[in-house]
Amino acid sequence: MDAFYASVEQRDFPEFRGKPLAVGGSPDGRGVVATASYEARKFGVRSAMSSRQALQLCPDLLFTYPRFDVYKEVSAHVRSIFKRYTDFIEPLSLDEAYLDVTEDKLQIGSAIDIAKQIKEAIKTELNLTASAGVSVNKFVAKIASDMNKPDGLTFVGPSKIVDFLEKLPIEKFFGVGKVTAKKMNSLGIFRGKDLKTFSESSLMRHFGKSGKFYFQIVRGIDDRTVQPNRVSKSIGAEDTFSTDLNDPEEMKLELYKLCEKVEKRLDAKQKFGRTLTLKIKFSDFQSITRSKTVPNPVQHAKALYEIIEELFNAVDLMDKKVRLLGVTSSNFYYTEEKTEGIQLKLF
Repeated sequence: MDAFYASVEQRDFPEFRGKPLAVGGSPDGRGVVATASYEARKFGVRSAMSSRQALQLCPDLLFTYPRFDVYKEVSAHVRSIFKRYTDFIEPLSLDEAYLDVTEDKLQIGSAIDIAKQIKEAIKTELNLTASAGVSVNKFVAKIASDMNKPDGLTFVGPSKIVDFLEKLPIEKFFGVGKVTAKKMNSLGIFRGKDLKTFSESSLMRHFGKSGKFYFQIVRGIDDRTVQPNRVSKSIGAEDTFSTDLNDPEEMKLELYKLCEKVEKRLDAKQKFGRTLTLKIKFSDFQSITRSKTVPNPVQHAKALYEIIEELFNAVDLMDKKVRLLGVTSSNFYYTEEKTEGIQLKLF
């Protein structure tokens, strides 16, 4: 979906249409931009940016708080459209998914035509636009979907993949973030063709296990399948505070509240994690994470907090103020047992 949250707000509220809009927290506090409209992006406003910084870049920027209940309804409608064409759907978020149309339910016979019909249905039924990437694997399709936004449709056929990836700027490669891109630039890697000159062993020496991934994807090799029942790998909660925290005891109180939120989310999905991760973002925007894996899975807030508190106590805050705290549970426990003839599975 194109600028999903912002597009929904512009659709529903005429006063936002054609104007730079940010969906997120207020710039008067410690707000963060969740999504920016394309009018705002022209000024450099982007997601995860502080609302205050966004306003500095775009003085006429309008702000509105997110309406997640509405976005979830729209997302469900979009997925119902997908379902008309294929049962192989792997949602990545509310506004993005992979579709495998090898088994074509409507016998259309063309992935490009299917993409066109899906885009048209979204526009007709929801008055929103979406962009699609069509190719032979997930990696290339993902990159293609970002090529001609908004309302784009990009097809990269088998014979075009090598040339497409060789010309692609390295920062456009899905999975290459700012830090990795900067490191690659220092090695003389600016486009796919540069990356391709490095051996697999050399890339693994510079980038660890990710080096093997980079070696394969620059050659268009991606054997990952679309997983309709993709299991969540982590469940967490975090909070950005209206005022920086400088009292450790106050931080611990906030961490316990986060553990309570995580407990509810774990319980709702019947998951039990073995690994707990603490996230701290300081007032200077530096972030650190600390993790611990325990033998037995935990779900309840008190047990979660005991581990998180241990991690927190081991952190040297260096008298820095804290703007954000987060708690995440992962490494989920799986068990299968039979009780009175009923098979129970817990993920």
